[in-house]
Amino acid sequence: MATISATTQQKKSEVRISHKARERINAVGLSGLTLITLLIFLIPLGYGIVTSLKTDEQVSTPGAPWYPASPAIFTYEGKEYDVYSVPVEGQVRNEEWALVKKGREASQFVDPANPEAGLIDWEGRWRTLDQVWSWDPVWQNYREAWETINFPLLLRNTVVYAVVTTIGAVFSAALVAYGFARYTFPGKGTLFLVVMATIILPPMVTLVPTYAFFNRIGWVGTWWPLIVPQFFANGYNIFLLRQFFLGIPRALDEAAMIDGAGHWRIFWSIMLPQAKPALVAVTLFHFFFAWNDFFGPLIYLAGNPDLYPITVGLNGFSGLYEGKDNLIQAASLTAAIIPLIVFFFAQRAFIQGVVITGVEK
Repeated sequence: MATISATTQQKKSEVRISHKARERINAVGLSGLTLITLLIFLIPLGYGIVTSLKTDEQVSTPGAPWYPASPAIFTYEGKEYDVYSVPVEGQVRNEEWALVKKGREASQFVDPANPEAGLIDWEGRWRTLDQVWSWDPVWQNYREAWETINFPLLLRNTVVYAVVTTIGAVFSAALVAYGFARYTFPGKGTLFLVVMATIILPPMVTLVPTYAFFNRIGWVGTWWPLIVPQFFANGYNIFLLRQFFLGIPRALDEAAMIDGAGHWRIFWSIMLPQAKPALVAVTLFHFFFAWNDFFGPLIYLAGNPDLYPITVGLNGFSGLYEGKDNLIQAASLTAAIIPLIVFFFAQRAFIQGVVITGVEK
């Protein structure tokens, strides 16, 4: 009996160890998959950062290294010479020598590590040699991009456009969503269906009549066609906030009414604080939409460059500096700094404010 009991315990122990091993393997596999996915998504950002620090020569030179670098130069007897990787017979690795005198079948080099040794004769075609590059990030690209397209003006316009429209879009959507979630009125279902139908309506369908209307009242060339419509709510935002409001117990409304609170006080003091996660999400969605909006400002602000946001300004900058990917990437990364900062702090607020209701269920 003792032997059987010991064998049983040993088997249970082996099962527990095997189970823990599987859990660790699954955790490592999941972490590895997550890391690989993250790296894949970060590749474009990494490419943009690396490219923004390159020189004009490196961008236009085939075979240049992927990292920011410039051709290695060595000064010999008061003159600058390019450095090449030269294969030397009998040596395992190539030597990095400066090309002093170019020839068709034979050239002369000097060793930067030992220039006192004088010129070194080398037989071969120097054009087949690989040029040596040295690490040389060009931070000046960001300053040049900043000064070239008047970044302060573009950023100011973009911030004003994004902030003002976000306030209007979020507040108006919250009001409409509160009405659909808490009030009963004739045709409520049909009206909500119409609002939801606007989500699947392609913007191009209403582009021409909308532009004609704004042009008729003299708003084309101003901010009004971009700002005013955002104060009349959006179907997608309404749906998100309505669904969240429906999850808040009506007991909170009734308790507030007993204390003498009106509908506006309930909306402002109870519903909005409870809906903080949904409000933050809607705010993020619209802020990033407004920050990246290109087509609307391009259509309605044409001919008025003093009102251009960063997206339209970058489009003009790309056309002006076509082929200079380093400056274009530097300008694009500069424009992305503010959205990244906003997302970082808004994400923290979203995580800390995930409270669906104030009542335990």
